[in-house]
Amino acid sequence: MAEQSTGVKRIIFTGGGTAGHVTPNIALMEPLLREGWDVHYIGSQSGMEKGLIAGIQGVTYHGISTGKLRRYFSWQNFIDPFRVIKGYVQARRLIRKIQPDVIFSKGGFVSVPVVLGAGKVPVVAHESDYSPGLSNRIATHFTDQVCLSFEDTLAHIPHGKGIFTGTPIRPALYGGSRERALAFTGFSGEKPVLLIMGGSLGAQKLNELVREALPMLCETYDVLHLCGRGKNDCSCTACGYNQYEYINEELPDLFALCDIVLSRAGANSVFELLALNKPSVLVPLTSASSRGDQLLNANYFEKKGYAKVVDQNAATPESLVAAIDEVYQQREAYAERMCQDTRSDGTESILAIIKKAATNG
Repeated sequence: MAEQSTGVKRIIFTGGGTAGHVTPNIALMEPLLREGWDVHYIGSQSGMEKGLIAGIQGVTYHGISTGKLRRYFSWQNFIDPFRVIKGYVQARRLIRKIQPDVIFSKGGFVSVPVVLGAGKVPVVAHESDYSPGLSNRIATHFTDQVCLSFEDTLAHIPHGKGIFTGTPIRPALYGGSRERALAFTGFSGEKPVLLIMGGSLGAQKLNELVREALPMLCETYDVLHLCGRGKNDCSCTACGYNQYEYINEELPDLFALCDIVLSRAGANSVFELLALNKPSVLVPLTSASSRGDQLLNANYFEKKGYAKVVDQNAATPESLVAAIDEVYQQREAYAERMCQDTRSDGTESILAIIKKAATNG
């Protein structure tokens, strides 16, 4: 059994499958590392979370067997329960060895065996979306506290467990520089800048719509297009149009430069836009391409007056440009409403809950 150093708190983070299940964990672990916490991460053996966490100094990564929780028929559904059981055994063994003071779960299928294997260790979870995902619906029964990005989600959580906190936001996003972004992009700064973020899921249809609209967009805007890995189009050479497969370190600078954002409606993305007061046009994934969570996220943000929603199935290049122009013309009103939201960044609230659980556990 591992022995804890006197006064040193120890935490296990878990979550994976998409970047949305990992980046909020990174936002939380960075301040804990600065405070001297012993930080561990349990993820899949070869999932994308391993690559995102591997470069963070001071975090010990542990890979376990995982099985995906599917809502549709697949022959893998007959195999994956055994992988989940194996993952549970591995997670339980790791938890006994590490002896954490608290476990923090961000969801995704890899988190289920970790939460189930927690035993008497306090577990704090976080749900980003308006409606809880399957893994968090399972894990909720084994957690002590569930932090929520949306206040309305309290209705879906067992009484007494849910708490409205907002979403953890990576501190680096606040440190962007317009000057660095101008140097990086080569833009003059004379035109307003439109940042387009397609995300890793379902980006192709949004990319196609954007590229059809480029001649109209480039009349008014300089356009930054994050189109996804392998989705660059070399035939698009419009003036004032830069496309990138992926941006990491420069993303805060691009946020500092842009005046308006066109984006999918993943929960982490929309809350980052809220925290940065960036007016947006949201094109959520349809229910045919997802479980419908992006539609709920987007509709909530539109009702709050933080964004305008465009239906992908009904959109045309002309209607997309019209929506972008409308939000840009009203950008100051959008930004003012966003400034008034007191839960745009939930990092400190969630850290306080983690520390309380670690102390009382």
